[in-house]
Amino acid sequence: MPDEARVRHYLANISYFRLSAYTRPFYQPGLQEHRFLEGTSFEDVLRLYVFDRELRLLLLDAIERLEVALRAQLTNTLAEHHGPHGYLDPEIFDTRYNHGWLLDKLDPDNNRKKKNKGDKSQPDIEPFLKHYRKRYTAAPNQPPIWMAMELLTFKEVSILLENLRRSEDTQRIERHFGWKMPVLRSWFRSLSDLRNVCAHHGRVWNREFGSRPEMPRKVPAGWPSIPGSIETGSHEHPEQRLDPRRRLYLQLVVIESLMQVVSPTSQWAERLVTLLDHYPQVSRPHMGFPGHWDTEPFWREAVMNAREGAKA
Repeated sequence: MPDEARVRHYLANISYFRLSAYTRPFYQPGLQEHRFLEGTSFEDVLRLYVFDRELRLLLLDAIERLEVALRAQLTNTLAEHHGPHGYLDPEIFDTRYNHGWLLDKLDPDNNRKKKNKGDKSQPDIEPFLKHYRKRYTAAPNQPPIWMAMELLTFKEVSILLENLRRSEDTQRIERHFGWKMPVLRSWFRSLSDLRNVCAHHGRVWNREFGSRPEMPRKVPAGWPSIPGSIETGSHEHPEQRLDPRRRLYLQLVVIESLMQVVSPTSQWAERLVTLLDHYPQVSRPHMGFPGHWDTEPFWREAVMNAREGAKA
């Protein structure tokens, strides 16, 4: 018998509705009324929930590093090629980019006026922005690019990347990350959406994502195989087939590919494998993992490099 007080404690602090998303693998198949499979316990559901939470934290750890790296690359590229305020020129962006919105977003006077009018959605002005306006009175209202990059959200930064127009800018960023711009645009936009799901405590296990990373046209040597579909073999839908490109696995491949550039001594891949090994009962196909994914050279080498880096 489960400890009723313990169950009530978790329901009071997590909520039944949130936990209910993790009960579905344990329902008897083919019944309109939800009935649990024999032998299912509250601990089974809670364990799946805890796994998903630990996975989100691991994802956020990597995405933070990749986001900071993208901000740095955009800052360095635009500053070196166009000067501290070169981004104020709409000519360096695609004509479809809402450049006026960017200028308004980064104008502290506009934000101050909105806040004074009672718009509580406006954040407090950053101290570094106050210092800039006080010291550089003759400079443009908008701050230099290295400050501007700290005022935009990850999604806004990824949209700015998408709309870079000049080849000297895009090629510099391509050289740093080692991937062509169409792929990078897709990857960072997808990661910004994934980051928002994780930051708002959304479920990443058994989730179909609206935005998906683009596959490289020329798959590099060692790139893991991504099948066109995966059969879950679950009790709920014995023959359900999922598109792995809309599931988490492809995004894990993207994260590790970029982490090898941004943080090559990180143990992130090893931590991912360790987490999955700690929860062997969690369905991998529901996350888009193909069979025998852990034997792929991509992951074996990533884990091996992580362990060597830890010893160094």
